[in-house]
Parts: sequence; C-alpha cells; structure tokens
Amino acid sequence: METENQTYVLKFILLGLSEDTEVQSLLFGMFLSMYLVTFTGNLLIILAVILDSHLHTPMYFFLSNLSFTDICFTSTTVPKMLLNIHTGNKIITFENCLTQMYFFMLFGQLDNSFLTAMAYDRFVAICHPLHYTVIMNPWHCGLLLLAFWLLSVLDSLLHNLMVLQLSFCTEMEMPHFFCELNQVVRHACSETFLNDLVMYFAGGLLGVIPLTGIFFSYYKIISSIMRISTARGKYKAFSNCGSHLSVVTLFYGIGLGVYLSSAATQNSRANAIASVMYTAVTPMLNPFIYSLRNKDIKQAFKKLGNI
Repeated sequence: METENQTYVLKFILLGLSEDTEVQSLLFGMFLSMYLVTFTGNLLIILAVILDSHLHTPMYFFLSNLSFTDICFTSTTVPKMLLNIHTGNKIITFENCLTQMYFFMLFGQLDNSFLTAMAYDRFVAICHPLHYTVIMNPWHCGLLLLAFWLLSVLDSLLHNLMVLQLSFCTEMEMPHFFCELNQVVRHACSETFLNDLVMYFAGGLLGVIPLTGIFFSYYKIISSIMRISTARGKYKAFSNCGSHLSVVTLFYGIGLGVYLSSAATQNSRANAIASVMYTAVTPMLNPFIYSLRNKDIKQAFKKLGNI
C-alpha cells in the first residue's frame, strides 16, 4: 500500500488487553462493574455536595468538579472498550481516535489541576485560617476553575493538532484498549521528534509544577500542624486533609508507577495493562476514600438516603 497522508487513514485496530477469546467475558464483566461503581460513586458525591448546604465550601466545590472529571475521564475509554469486546469489532476511525485522545488528555489534566487546587485550599485553611474566606472566595474559585479548563483545553488541542501533521502508512494495530497519545505517535511514518519533544515537555511541565505545589502545600501544612499544642487539635487538622492526601498519593503513585513501567519495558501490552490502574481503578477508588475518611461526606450520604 502506498504511503498516505493522515487525512486518508481510515482506522486503527485496538487489540485490547488480551486477544484470548476466553478472557473477553471476564474483562467485560470486570470493566463494566468498575465503570458502574465509578459512575455511581462519583455521582453520589456530586449530588451530596449540591444538596447539602454544609458542603458549599471551596474544598467540596473542587471535590465535586473532581468527581465530575473522573466520570468523564473513565467514560472516554471504558465504554468504547466494552463495546469492542461485546461486538468483537476492534476498529476505531482516525477521527474517533483523535476525539478520544483529546478528551482523555483534557480530563486527565483537569484531574491533576483539581487535586492541586484542593491542596492549596487545605494549605490556606490550615496555615492562614483568618484569611481563608478572603483568599478562597467564590470569585477566586471560579477564576481557578476557568483557568484549569482553559489550560487543559489548549494543552489537549496542541497535541491533537500536532498529531494531525503526522502521516500514517497503513491500517495499524495498537496493543492497547484506547487511543493513547504516545501509542498513536509511535505508529506514525513521518518524523515525530517535535511531537515527542512537546509531549514530554508539556507533560513534565504540567505534571511537575502541580506536584511541586502539592508538596509545598503539605510541607507547610505539616509544619503548621506540628506547632499545634494539643493531640486533639493535631488529629482534627490531619483528618481535614487526610482524604485528599490519600487521593493525591494514589493518583501520583499509580501515575509514576505506570510511567516507570513504560520506561522500563517496551512491551506495549504490559503498558496497556498498567494503564488500567489510572484510567479505571483510581477514579473508582476516589469516592470510597472520601466517603470512608470524611465525616462531612458520610453525613451528606445519610441525608441523601433519607430523601
């Protein structure tokens, strides 16, 4: 087949996590269960924050946005995977691949941003409590939300536009269950140096800066908590940020583990299996962490049950 411009590439083939037909039913049931739990758990948090006036605070404003983003993040990959398994059709068109890749990057970056905002909120609440209502007022929270969306949209759009400049030779098989940027770029026939450069630079910048902000916030938080004289006061302060710290550890710990495993091995199928952790497992666990460790969320859930 002659080399074609990317405009004429019709489809990719997503091989998924396994080509063993006996495993497909197990994968379908497992991912359907995970998706339903993720959707239901995060939706309950959104409803709890909306309906309970006690949760109308900046912390829970960003938590509800995080839950919404987790639902969308998982919905960009898992439903398509379930459809592929159910129908046995693993084909995805180039246009749909770009769309999936765009929204996956968009909501992934928003997840990162909201976790950073929640760390900053805890930092202000514990280290500067007298100025909390001034710094974290609704206007500032709205501006942060707008900035996060704008940054995420532009970053995702940049990567997609750069992929559009690439050429692809033939119908390609990808040993993955969704269109991941790195996998798509790897299958290009044209030079990808600029794509790789932008991908790693933007990924590093948008990953390192928020993570540095989170580390700085918790360094200041822990320093402030250590100066509290009573054990009860320390426990209360730690409990106020314990849920968020658990989610941050889970999010970045799994993300770093997937990145290191990808760098250590060229086995794309193994990388695809590792990707399940941050595309499906982390969004599913977040509601459990907040509902189990947060008294306010527990009380809001009880009120929901009484409606």
